[in-house]
Amino acid sequence: MRFQAGPIPLAGEASTRALASCLAPRLRAGDCILLEGPIGAGKTAFARSLIRSRLGDDEAEVPSPTFTLVQSYETPGLDIWHCDLYRLGDPAELAELGIEDAFETALCLIEWPDRLGPLEPEGALRLILAAGRVRHSVRADAPAGWRERIGDCLV
Repeated sequence: MRFQAGPIPLAGEASTRALASCLAPRLRAGDCILLEGPIGAGKTAFARSLIRSRLGDDEAEVPSPTFTLVQSYETPGLDIWHCDLYRLGDPAELAELGIEDAFETALCLIEWPDRLGPLEPEGALRLILAAGRVRHSVRADAPAGWRERIGDCLV
């Protein structure tokens, strides 16, 4: 059984921040959020907002990891790995980064998760972001256990 929600309209960056802020305190080590969508759909904006929410600092420097592949953050009670796999050549490169350990010990936010190949975690929350002419939207797909933890954030 799966938990699915959406599409939920995101009327602007403030809506994206609100969703990230709702989800942030409910996430824990070992959780993985797979952020899908085309360039400009809001993947990085969502990740940045979630990280800032966990840091408790709306102005914290949260650069896109497009060229570094991974940025990590120490937040109270939880390490966060923000990964942008757009430029990844081969999933085997991820072993060098230690991502499999991070899947068990940190909260992982993964942009371009299709690049994970066989390393994609089974229990991940998948957020599918879409860019519209007027507004963006998000859909969620995850194992059923996510419904109880985050379902009210996605209404």
